Amino acid sequence: ESSAALASPGVVAVFTASDVPYNAFGLIDADQQVLCGDKVRFEGDKVALVVAETKEAAVAGAKLVKVDYEDLPAVTDPRAAMLADSPLVHEERASNILLHVPIHKGDIAKGFAESDVIIEETFSTSWQEHAYLQPDAGIAFIDEQERVVIETAGQWLHEDRRQVAQMLQLPEEQVVVRYAKIGGAFGGREDLSVQHVLALAAWKLRRPVALVWSREESIIGHHKRHPMFIRSRWGARKDGKLTAVQSEVIADGGAYASTSEEVVKVATLFASGCYEVPNIASDGYAVYTNNITAGAFRGFGGPQNQFPCEVMITRLAHALGMDPVAMRLLNIYREGSIEPTRRPLPRGVSALPVLERCVQEARERLGYGQPRQHPAAHLRRGIGIACGIKNVGYSFGYAEQATATVEIFGRGEIESATLRIGAADVGQGSHLALRQIAAETLGLAPAQIEMICEDSSEAPNAGSASASRMTLMGGRAVRDACAAAREQWGHTDDTHITVTKQYRPPQTTPLTPETGEATPNYCYGYAAQAVEVEVNLLTGQVQVLQVISVHDVGKAINRQQVEGQIEGCLAQALGYALLEHLQVRDGKILTPYLSTYLLPTVLDMPTKIVPIILELADPNGPYGARGMAEMALIPFTPAVASAIHDATGVWLTQQPMTPERVLTALNRQAST
Repeated sequence: ESSAALASPGVVAVFTASDVPYNAFGLIDADQQVLCGDKVRFEGDKVALVVAETKEAAVAGAKLVKVDYEDLPAVTDPRAAMLADSPLVHEERASNILLHVPIHKGDIAKGFAESDVIIEETFSTSWQEHAYLQPDAGIAFIDEQERVVIETAGQWLHEDRRQVAQMLQLPEEQVVVRYAKIGGAFGGREDLSVQHVLALAAWKLRRPVALVWSREESIIGHHKRHPMFIRSRWGARKDGKLTAVQSEVIADGGAYASTSEEVVKVATLFASGCYEVPNIASDGYAVYTNNITAGAFRGFGGPQNQFPCEVMITRLAHALGMDPVAMRLLNIYREGSIEPTRRPLPRGVSALPVLERCVQEARERLGYGQPRQHPAAHLRRGIGIACGIKNVGYSFGYAEQATATVEIFGRGEIESATLRIGAADVGQGSHLALRQIAAETLGLAPAQIEMICEDSSEAPNAGSASASRMTLMGGRAVRDACAAAREQWGHTDDTHITVTKQYRPPQTTPLTPETGEATPNYCYGYAAQAVEVEVNLLTGQVQVLQVISVHDVGKAINRQQVEGQIEGCLAQALGYALLEHLQVRDGKILTPYLSTYLLPTVLDMPTKIVPIILELADPNGPYGARGMAEMALIPFTPAVASAIHDATGVWLTQQPMTPERVLTALNRQAST
């Protein structure tokens, strides 16, 4: 009931579900309503949009909107949600299981029968908040061409435009999305947050509108990293060769699909990390619940399942009396290794040299392998090493592409250029990297190149700033367009040439339904880390002292930016591993403020971070570059877990490894 709100001073309009031309949106499945009509599925669902002359009037009007709610049974545990008698989050579906992904290779029973040692463990990971600097915000208006213009922050201009146009039932050309330079995204701006409601209000009222979420609204309203329950079983021969890996992943997808299907595919694929294992049975489940929606977050399923993976290979090594590094070196991917999906890895496999360099640096800088000195009786120091693998770009048969247009100008020599590419820069520096690639290819100074990147009506589609793909994909399109333009320039007297190039990488294929056989990716990034920690035996507090993070980036287009990505990613990784604990009870977020959701500060960060950059060229990337922005998150949590074990003898299997959990494990050890 909105009559009281409409009568409130300053209120211009109240929109509900019946006012939305096409009341559905979503990146993959349009299973989420812009404004809910008859059912809300989590606490962040929206039922009415109040538009007023001032923020104060809008807030007052919103409080006057009357909504009659009838309590329905809620399901908030994904394991319970999978049961046949569970209440359905989406009543039109047969079950709450959004997707089951089987990836099977070899004969798992035979693999375990050949094992001399078998270890089984259950792990769990939690939600993570993106905590980007600028909360969700934007403005929208109708321009002189009768187009709906939305100025906001996001990661994919053309995908935002597609969803908004579909919602308003308009041709895509009648919707313009423009991005501002904003403080971070990390996957958290892949889903629509305010864009569609801004567009709806502007289109209906023919007036400019603005909306800024508070931090509480942002934490409650936008998606999070997927929590996962993981059962992991690993087997090896006494010589250290891995024989079998069995993994079951149950991911809490929350109320709506978002990118859960793709995240779970990635988590299921990486159950065995960057190790070649002859027998694999990996099953992943994405499950609907009435919790906050889970979606893309830096690492995209990689950090969750490589936590157990790296812990398990270390534990197997200990059980066999082997050095964990030696066991990794024995089993790690090499050129031509066969993935869990039964196909050879894409060329450019650098997992081995990355690990070897990490171990070398750990020995020289941390004294890895040497007796440890502890500063006090209640403080213990330890070192952990872990590896990581993460796909670059879109996977599993998606039609991956990036398009760029370059115009070059001059008389005789090329004097300047205009580069058009619809690539979001969310703080990672993609625009500078693309400018540098264009400058290198055209033989110009970066200042001689004009960039047009942030308007869907002015720049061609380069895909999303996600999946560590923009330097490789967007950069390759830029390089190809600039190389073609320069070639044409040498064969003409024109003073202005325009060239458009679309780059498509080697084709990937979907996972087969029964076994997951596929060519899942065209490129991988590889990382290895050594982490030194200090554990307080009295409080359970874990302080990270030093991190060595080794990465193969193919070619560092901008070394400062690469190092900055490693350092910034490690801050997120440290928060994920030790501090950030999003508390949810009965579907309600209990930590909706940054004062209660604890982010790492400068005092939590190690005093020494050593980024090591290898440049082993990727065959597809511009000048050999491969994406790397997500890689430092992948191995960090298990490296910390191994370091805690090295220091104290206890293994942590829950993330985050909070002081309470560390202390509980220490007390349990002391009592046995």
